[in-house]
Amino acid sequence: MRIDSLYQLSDLALLLMRLLVGLVFISSGWSHAKDPVARGKSIGMSPGLTRFIGIAELAGGLGVALGVLPQFAALGLILVMLGAIQKKAFVWKTGFWGKHSDGWHYDLLFVVMCLVIATTGGGRYVLVRVLANSQ
Repeated sequence: MRIDSLYQLSDLALLLMRLLVGLVFISSGWSHAKDPVARGKSIGMSPGLTRFIGIAELAGGLGVALGVLPQFAALGLILVMLGAIQKKAFVWKTGFWGKHSDGWHYDLLFVVMCLVIATTGGGRYVLVRVLANSQ
């Protein structure tokens, strides 16, 4: 059984998902970029690498949220999240759920959401399509 009328909302659903993903990565990237020394210490990375990751998260989050090269932005964010999963699973030995909700399940959700964005192009409501349709 299917509810065919829901298909007409798929572009809106993709937009809402892009905005949520963008919000999370923009806020995370901002915290990495504004204080890379303290943030780097908390995650066991150098300030330079922490700032780089923060800038990558900011750029990817903005690209996904605004629909500016959303596929490339989403693929970049997937790489960031795979790095986070690698650190949590293999370096910190954190399980899927973790001890206090600090597992890598959260990171995996963002990998899959970004994969949906990358494989769909972000839906109809991306900046390039909006600008093209307005001319």
